[in-house]
Amino acid sequence: MATTWQAGLRWVKSTPNRTFLVFPLCVIAFEAARQGGVPAINPWGEIFLLWGYLQYRLVGRNRRARGGGGPGIETPPDRLVTVGAYRHLRNPMYLGHLIFMLGLAVTFSSWLALALLVFHAGWFHLRVLRDERHLESRFGESYRLYKARVKRWIPGVL
Repeated sequence: MATTWQAGLRWVKSTPNRTFLVFPLCVIAFEAARQGGVPAINPWGEIFLLWGYLQYRLVGRNRRARGGGGPGIETPPDRLVTVGAYRHLRNPMYLGHLIFMLGLAVTFSSWLALALLVFHAGWFHLRVLRDERHLESRFGESYRLYKARVKRWIPGVL
């Protein structure tokens, strides 16, 4: 029993599982209860849902192919990836999560989804700061030079 519980907890602790499965189910259930039935859908939000998910998946596939390692910083890349989306910003996979969450907020006109987005923007930023320390210690000067020329979140801005 404890093993099943631990496996379930590990599954929920996975950021992609939370972002792309748990949060949408929670938002849909919340909005269905709040609206008294099937929640209203704004189709413009679906663009952000698709964009965010595809950005996360495709950039992740490219990062693993070029840099090695696994998903997330727990299994760090073997090589620094500075091409593709990483040429323009340092955290395109995390940004994909946030774009997807924006899509949830817009699709369901949901205050809950907006609160999740705001909370996780701060959470991802703190995670990025920790990841950057780890990557700097792993890749040294090459990572410091990369950080100096490529923005963290929005190309050319932030």
